[in-house]
Amino acid sequence: MKETPAQNAILEARGVEKHFGATTVLHGVDLTVRRGEFLSIMGPSGCGKSTLLYAVSGMDRPDAGTVSLDGEALADLNAAELANLRLTRMGFVFQQVHLLKNLTLLDNVVLPGYLAKLAPRAVLNERAGTLMARTGVGELGDRDISQASGGQLQRVAICRALINDPTIVFGDEPTGALDSTAAQEIMGILEELNADGMTMLLVTHDPRVASHGDRVIYMIDGRIAAELELDREEHLGERQAAVDMWLATLR
Repeated sequence: MKETPAQNAILEARGVEKHFGATTVLHGVDLTVRRGEFLSIMGPSGCGKSTLLYAVSGMDRPDAGTVSLDGEALADLNAAELANLRLTRMGFVFQQVHLLKNLTLLDNVVLPGYLAKLAPRAVLNERAGTLMARTGVGELGDRDISQASGGQLQRVAICRALINDPTIVFGDEPTGALDSTAAQEIMGILEELNADGMTMLLVTHDPRVASHGDRVIYMIDGRIAAELELDREEHLGERQAAVDMWLATLR
């Protein structure tokens, strides 16, 4: 029997609210991310898309509503348990790479694995080397962040996000600081990883980024206003045209 979206959900949020002082940024948002899905969240600046990502990833606790990962309610976890869940079962890629300048690129990739203590250092080094080779930065392990381009550093950040074999990867404008060529290269890597089964939830302002996924959600004023299902069998250019036409009806 085919699984329903609820049965196939890896991440579920129900009635999520977030307030900053007297301002309500998220108004009872419901969100389901399907296992293996590549989901993008779009919307105008200030619509709450990054706030939603932080709320459903456990980086910030919502003021109301529930969030669960594989059926485990994040609200039931204490601070240490939530930090461990983020470290071991979630990966994060941001616009700014947040790599440590006093470590080599290889050591930056290995660091979350070392902190999680899920594998010996030798195993982590081997895993990091494999990830870096796959993403085209395999020869840069001994360099520091001053010796790599922005696109190369974002590839390293992706490797770091994957070192603990997470259940889901979250991205907040992961291509926002890159030129168009580097951005497309990064999206090609993320799409390839998703094709291998990695679930991804990205916030982006760029229709070209959103067109790489299975589904796009559009937010307005802290609410999900619309969503678009994409056909991954179509050429990327056709998907981008579909996203552009859809966005034109919303703006």
